[in-house]
Amino acid sequence: MEFNFEEFKVQGTKFNYYYICKRKLWLFSNGIAMEEANDRVQQGKITHEHSYKIKEGNKEKLIDGLIKIDILEKENIREVKLTSKMQESDRMQLLYYLYYLKQIGIIRRGTLNYVKEKKVEQVILTKEDENKIEKALEGIKKTLALARPPKVEKLPYCKKCAYYEYCYIKEVQ
Repeated sequence: MEFNFEEFKVQGTKFNYYYICKRKLWLFSNGIAMEEANDRVQQGKITHEHSYKIKEGNKEKLIDGLIKIDILEKENIREVKLTSKMQESDRMQLLYYLYYLKQIGIIRRGTLNYVKEKKVEQVILTKEDENKIEKALEGIKKTLALARPPKVEKLPYCKKCAYYEYCYIKEVQ
């Protein structure tokens, strides 16, 4: 059975959140946005805006109103991140962008650029990655269909999350 991408495609942020925390994904998707007041999020935005001197036309390309590619080059797309602390979710988000572009007939390679660490990781989409992305998109759809947010799952990075206070106020059972 062929995967129907049109039925499952989502914003890049939602794809990233799926790998970070399914509760955060659900809250964000249901209009509970805590990022604007978070210092770490603001620091990341400022760093992103001032990190690379690129021709203006190549920066922040919004595609289909869903994915925002940080830097678009002829052969490559770049995703700019502050640090590599969320390396798996960063890598999966970039792979999702590569997969998304492939679905619309654009083939590119990817690069993760970690500004603070001056670290660069090359990313190439494989068939195995495509299968993983399709399974994640199915998981995202299931998570978003829930009537209530998933239960709090204590993760090592919770205290630095924009949703920390929201999640750790005692839930009504």
